Amino acid sequence: MSILIRNARVVTASEDYRADIFIQGETIQSIGKDLPVQADQVLDASGKVVFPGGIDPHVHLDMPFMGTFSSDSYETGTRAALHGGTTMVIDFILQTQGKSLRHALEEWRGRSDGNCYSDYSFHMAVTDLNAETKKEIEGLIRQEGITSFKTFMAYKGALMIDDGQMMELMMEVKRHGGLVTVHATNGDMIDRLIAKFRSEGKRSPLYHYLSQPEITEAEASGRFADMAYYTGAQGYIVHMTCQGALDAVRRATLRNQVVYAETCIQYLLLDASLYERDPEGAKWVMSPPLRQKKDQQALWAGIRQGLVQVVGTDHCPFTWEQKMRGRDDFSKIPNGHPAIEHRMELLWSEGVAKGRISPNKYVELTSTNAARIFGMYPRKGCIAPGADADLVIFNPDQKHTISASTHHMNVDYSAYEGWEVQGKCETVLLRGKVAVDQGVLKVEKGEGKYVGRETWAL
Repeated sequence: MSILIRNARVVTASEDYRADIFIQGETIQSIGKDLPVQADQVLDASGKVVFPGGIDPHVHLDMPFMGTFSSDSYETGTRAALHGGTTMVIDFILQTQGKSLRHALEEWRGRSDGNCYSDYSFHMAVTDLNAETKKEIEGLIRQEGITSFKTFMAYKGALMIDDGQMMELMMEVKRHGGLVTVHATNGDMIDRLIAKFRSEGKRSPLYHYLSQPEITEAEASGRFADMAYYTGAQGYIVHMTCQGALDAVRRATLRNQVVYAETCIQYLLLDASLYERDPEGAKWVMSPPLRQKKDQQALWAGIRQGLVQVVGTDHCPFTWEQKMRGRDDFSKIPNGHPAIEHRMELLWSEGVAKGRISPNKYVELTSTNAARIFGMYPRKGCIAPGADADLVIFNPDQKHTISASTHHMNVDYSAYEGWEVQGKCETVLLRGKVAVDQGVLKVEKGEGKYVGRETWAL
């Protein structure tokens, strides 16, 4: 099967030009003006922008949490991702304390394999580091292509590891060319504040936010950066929300250290005033919580300064019924919100269309940087001969409104209900196949492939 995209405005992380793109099988074969080729299918991209398919490196599909599971399965979550221009996701495997990393991998494969519409890969979250766990790391990197290892500095008793374990993990992962990512919040401080507010009868969604003040994230981000600096490990902070955490990364640059930072679309667009709504504020209960408008300004500046490399989603949806498990106690509200379908269009609308970022920076944030950092470039995240033909034909002028009544995520509300967006993913190609066209899904479940990744070499 061959496809020719005609008259495209091709935007990559570094270039912006007019050309045709010829696709043969799963990969891009040639790019040029007025290509003299015949194809089985011709797509006219006149007046449209073509950029690489999005890579969301932070999702939680079918994830067990707080006695339930996130409401999007691999099937529904990756289908929604395609509708929103994301052709690749990286999910988090969560090790069960007392069990092996391999055990966790097999459990997650049982839910993912054969069920995905988009391509996918895994991070391994290490929650119980011991001598046997350490022995598994090399095999996961070399044999499975799992080259990134997640750590938690919060959720004691379930996910959190201590600083000694963090340091050991960093040294072991570094030995084999991997990357350590972190949920950087001070779990002990947060647990104490949660207990304090609950004892005082303060249990509305607002106190979820107040139990995780900015200092808890700023302190943990700086501590993680210090440990990475000492061990020489490559470090990546997930879902950064605030100026204090960004400043910790900025300080690290003064000693010539690189700490990669990811923020999420919600932290750029939404703020903590939403928690004053009770019970509706439960929709936005996530960890870390939404912050202040000054933090939004800091994150946009951090993007322009190159301190923030990636915009993901931390997509972890729960239905309203699931959220209402914490109707009378914020600490029992499942943490997470739906965004996998809207990241690409929201960031174009609020970033490019409003002049906050360039189209090239947009591609960096949504695709190319994640591909580079997580070992998939140039197969993913670029438009070049030999790359996977993961492409979005995007109409930058089409306006539409986000609503739970029209989205494809398996959740009965939208965190962005009524939000008018400028820009629409009209046609999405996954490895040379038209996966979505004008809102119609064109591929079957199982089309998505597992992508093993290379060791860190940015």
